[in-house]
Amino acid sequence: MTGPTTPIRITLNAEARKQLTKISKSFKIAHDLVVRSVIILLLSTGLSISEVSRQTKTSRLTVRKWANRYCAYGLKGLNDEPRSGRPAKFDPEVALHVIKIACEMPEKRGRSLAMWDCHEIASELIRSKVVDSISSETVRRILESQKIKPWKHHMWLSEKKPRDQEFCNNVREITDLYFRKLKSSECVLCVDENTSLQARKRIAEPEGAKPGKSVLIEHEYERKGALNLFAAFNTRTGKVYGRCYDRKRQIEFIDFLKYLDREIPVNIKTIHIVCDNVSTHHGKETTKWVTANPRFKLHFTQLNGEQVEGS
Repeated sequence: MTGPTTPIRITLNAEARKQLTKISKSFKIAHDLVVRSVIILLLSTGLSISEVSRQTKTSRLTVRKWANRYCAYGLKGLNDEPRSGRPAKFDPEVALHVIKIACEMPEKRGRSLAMWDCHEIASELIRSKVVDSISSETVRRILESQKIKPWKHHMWLSEKKPRDQEFCNNVREITDLYFRKLKSSECVLCVDENTSLQARKRIAEPEGAKPGKSVLIEHEYERKGALNLFAAFNTRTGKVYGRCYDRKRQIEFIDFLKYLDREIPVNIKTIHIVCDNVSTHHGKETTKWVTANPRFKLHFTQLNGEQVEGS
């Protein structure tokens, strides 16, 4: 027995039947939509609501609901109606505070740039009593909507003088050392005084994040004392030579060069040193020592205070 017939009459044209059949056999479409398509296909054959309910393992109310929806709106009626969703927990004013804090430098809030992330911004909102509580994920969504990423930054180098032919020649000299095939009797070392163990202050204040732009940090900084690490990086082998000193003077730099002279095998006749042109590297005492030790050849990344980018 198929049960009593239903007053609902569904007639499908060829195109509608084709689309419903395709949906009913799909493994990628949401299961609810597949079931609704099957309901309409079965009703179009003249089966009763009770029989369709039994075959699809749904309630009679469900079958009637989607039958009526299809009759009223066609195939679009089988989709879920838009839902209002959970009410917004925070006022738009909170989002403005999030963006304001993210676009400020963390130093104003007593935090370092290295720790400035969504969690810290959320904590700052609570400390400032903007909200009683807020998750870092909520902060992330607000910032993402404005394309603001205050935890990302890159450095820039302020141009101090027009770049002339001398500068271009210096760039070619440095890049040649980095990329050409070296002789077996030479090596290239990048030398600098690493300052990760000492306090530093940028010569210009950083600029906060803006929509679509990262935080800008001045390239140069002032040293505030502490331990000085002299380090040399072999551009071909990746080996790093390093020694620590209490001060950073010509006498310490010369001592470091003597250390390199002892550590590097004697078959290396020419040691190219790539370094900036601070007085420690080209002062009278250093120049005198390098002249007396032709094994070393110094190449400066700066000319008249202008640094070669990428060095």
